Amino acid sequence: MNIGNLLKIAIKALNNNKLRCFLTMLGIIIGVASVITMLAIGQGSKDSIKAQISEMGSNMIMIHPGNMQRGGVRQSSDDNQTLTVADYESLKTIPQLASVSPSVNTGGQLVNGNNNYPSTIYGVTPEYLDIRKLKVKDGAVFDEHDIKSAAKVCILGKTVVDNLFPNGEDPVGRVVRFGSIPLTVIGVLEPKGTNSMGQDQDDVVIAPYTTVMKRMLAIDYLQGLFASAVDEDRTEEAIDVITETLRLNHKLRDGADDDFSIRSQQELSEMMNSTSDMMTVLLACIAGISLLVGGIGIMNIMFVSVTERTREIGLRMAIGARGIDILMQFLIEAVIISVTGGVIGILLGFLASWLVTVFANWPVSVQMYSVGLSFAVCTVTGVFFGWYPARKASNLDPIEAIRYE
Repeated sequence: MNIGNLLKIAIKALNNNKLRCFLTMLGIIIGVASVITMLAIGQGSKDSIKAQISEMGSNMIMIHPGNMQRGGVRQSSDDNQTLTVADYESLKTIPQLASVSPSVNTGGQLVNGNNNYPSTIYGVTPEYLDIRKLKVKDGAVFDEHDIKSAAKVCILGKTVVDNLFPNGEDPVGRVVRFGSIPLTVIGVLEPKGTNSMGQDQDDVVIAPYTTVMKRMLAIDYLQGLFASAVDEDRTEEAIDVITETLRLNHKLRDGADDDFSIRSQQELSEMMNSTSDMMTVLLACIAGISLLVGGIGIMNIMFVSVTERTREIGLRMAIGARGIDILMQFLIEAVIISVTGGVIGILLGFLASWLVTVFANWPVSVQMYSVGLSFAVCTVTGVFFGWYPARKASNLDPIEAIRYE
């Protein structure tokens, strides 16, 4: 008996039990749709994290005083005073770095007339804006003269502007107070929204680092350094040169611990991607359980079908059908159920992914490999779980099968 005839017989047999056939497919449909949707959510989250980290500066390097590798040991205040302006000047000469900026910051209350808002002011250089991918929307950036003179100027983020100038006034040229210090607003940053860790990137005030060091904190050391490598692929090389330069500046002996710590955005990206991949695999495994349940459902229904059609099988074998023909007939039925369920599940997976984007506003990215994988799993499921009942049917004795009641 050829495949075409076997296919017709299988379709006719399934058509005689539409409801039972659909209920059998349901496990496969739900499983495939779940796998596609879960992988889409996981990949969407991963892409979103990558995009947001890239916006913060994918080749950014952060240098902090003190050694983070000392575990839970409490550090003295001296440990947090190891970075100096001389270190900043040294790092500016490293060819592997595109930009370097010192960093000092302090929190306080910003006041404009009757409006006030608590925020953090960051003392940096103009290079900081390039490192952090920040752009000035209105106004200008302070210059080298402002840095040398510790000028009382600042640039505001959108969140700060909205709170200090709620009536939509132009803040450029206006004077706001930070504590008791008046600062002239010379620019407003383009809005960036929240980052991947939920922090508001627009809740920021930027000023010359000398202004914050001398006029606000009265310190002569840096709280940190920000840098960007000339190329993302050279980040590790840049970190090695920074480490060597700072150890030389701080006169650290061979074998002595660093009195500073260096972290790159690449490390953060890898850590976030690792976590995201783990969650995606976990979600896919949970969804894959539905496929297993669906496969067991196929096996169960095929056993029932074999039992119900025992006389039919006996008659077919009595008039010349071979065991392989009976095996193929029931195997084709199982594959049709699983593949049809898979196709419906794929369509449902696309629909569910779209609904998640529309109603939950989550980033979703359907991957074609997940569609292909789901379809392949459906076919394998049909063959795997349908083979044993089909083999049982093909091994029936024709005489006993005809006499079966």
